[in-house]
Amino acid sequence: MEKPRVIFLDAVGTLFGVQGSVGEVYSAIANQFGVTVPASALDKAFVKAFASAEPAVFPETDPEEIPQREFEWWWVIASRTFEQVGVLDQFTDFIDFFDELYGHFATAQPWFIYPDVIPALKAWQHIGIELGVVSNFDSRLHLVLKALKLEEFFSSITISTQTGFAKPDPQIFAAALQKHHCTAQEAFHIGDSFQEDYQGAQAARLRAFLIKRKPIT
Repeated sequence: MEKPRVIFLDAVGTLFGVQGSVGEVYSAIANQFGVTVPASALDKAFVKAFASAEPAVFPETDPEEIPQREFEWWWVIASRTFEQVGVLDQFTDFIDFFDELYGHFATAQPWFIYPDVIPALKAWQHIGIELGVVSNFDSRLHLVLKALKLEEFFSSITISTQTGFAKPDPQIFAAALQKHHCTAQEAFHIGDSFQEDYQGAQAARLRAFLIKRKPIT
């Protein structure tokens, strides 16, 4: 197999994952605000709320306004999650709670790095392969990568909210390729989603690899 010029990687579910589950994080912080709700119920509600949301893309938006649009996008998902489990009205001030929750996910605390990631990144760097991230996350990804000490490995970070295109749209991959001045045939993409990562990269003519993560116990 010919060595690629660049390897792109997905972020959540590929480089790092959530400690425990999203529901556990939501439940723990809600408890700090006097609201008690089972993590398992929040997990189920979150999956439904997230799946029903429109892609987090904001075309023709002033770059300075994107962080606020991201905040509002996630606020809708969080409020729907707690509404579905019937506790939204138990918050004295949901905005205060959500501000804490949103900031928490911009830190290293709720995340863990998969054990194979750093050895692989170091090996690829050692043989001169450029590395980039292509993600449907939001602007907080820069903070998360820095907090997890992963930022130093990547020469590009391409995010759906900042490009106006979300995986599996081939145009987000095209935007990433432009940053490395290379063709799709010179690039690999690795991710954990069959539709967004594998099929999306293939549609953009990159060589695609699907990674199946097992839960860390």
